[in-house]
Amino acid sequence: MTRNKLIIFTVLFLLPITFIMLTGCATYRDMTPGTVKNIPIGESTAASVIKAPSAIVTEETVTVLPLNEHVPSPEYTIGPGDVLFINVSGKPEFSSMATTSNYSELGKVQAPSGSRVDGNGKIHMPYLGEIQVGGLTLTQAQKRILEVAKKYINDPWVVVEVGEYKSHPLYLLGQFRNSGTFYMDRPLNLLQGIALGNGYDSTADLTSARLIRDKKTVPVDINDLLTKGDQRHNVWLKPDDTIYIPDNKNMFVFVFGAVKKGGPVVIPPGGLTLPQAIATAELRDTGHDFRYIRIIRSLSTTRGELMVIDFDKILRGEAMPLILQQGDIVFVPKSGFGNWNDAINEILPSLQAFSALLQPFVSIKYLRQ
Repeated sequence: MTRNKLIIFTVLFLLPITFIMLTGCATYRDMTPGTVKNIPIGESTAASVIKAPSAIVTEETVTVLPLNEHVPSPEYTIGPGDVLFINVSGKPEFSSMATTSNYSELGKVQAPSGSRVDGNGKIHMPYLGEIQVGGLTLTQAQKRILEVAKKYINDPWVVVEVGEYKSHPLYLLGQFRNSGTFYMDRPLNLLQGIALGNGYDSTADLTSARLIRDKKTVPVDINDLLTKGDQRHNVWLKPDDTIYIPDNKNMFVFVFGAVKKGGPVVIPPGGLTLPQAIATAELRDTGHDFRYIRIIRSLSTTRGELMVIDFDKILRGEAMPLILQQGDIVFVPKSGFGNWNDAINEILPSLQAFSALLQPFVSIKYLRQ
């Protein structure tokens, strides 16, 4: 590996977590103007190249690769923060079923106490002491408590119920009608998790909606799931998952390269064309190549496109101006730039600076030769 490629690889590895780390690698030779390369998630070198005579290409290939998932057990797994109601042979001195009296504006109320699972997964019970229940199902916890109770009671019986679910949080953020933190009391799929938010409002941008897990975006298309009913994206949720639906009020494209004002360009209500975006960013007086303008487009969290546009054709009236979409990244190369690696080296620092605003599909790994 050459020194330059080693530097590129190291920088790519350290990109902010906003960039999706996708499996596989794509080797792109230089693409001629009028080329669109469709990149479904997990695509390797088999990605198709579409060539067209004009500067604008609208054909799209949709490929969805379902996640390999195991169906979770229907039994709830106990975790830290949960409150358990435990009845041991109906004996209050051995059980955790007592209630406490609290006072509110409505008067005296009975609040269940129970046994709360601590951070180590243990409960603390009268006479029975500490018992490890974290990671167990209710049935397994019942058997474990029963074994302990046999030391003190002849022929005991045990009933375990969950009084409060607190160990399997799900975060709904953004344009939900009812956003916030919810706690799963059973295995939920993505549709069921979204339903907890009581729908979304009219400002929701579903094309940018995403499921975030372990600080990474999961390759599922929430837009296709909700608008087309594509059940391949209806994955099972896990504790600490975040479902995020941004709004469509602040829509941007990004223009980098041989321009004076590189960075985000606001899309007005009437839309934004490629010539308008470049004019807003203001071309440098010298040193730009209109024949190889690059565009990186996110179609969803699972699909994207790489395009090379011959802008000279648009200026000469030989092709219609390209209408840009939310999150498009436009790169105007300097004279002499002719391949994707050159473009990456030029725009990488800028992409890092604006990583929080980028569309979820954007992955620089796909742009490497």
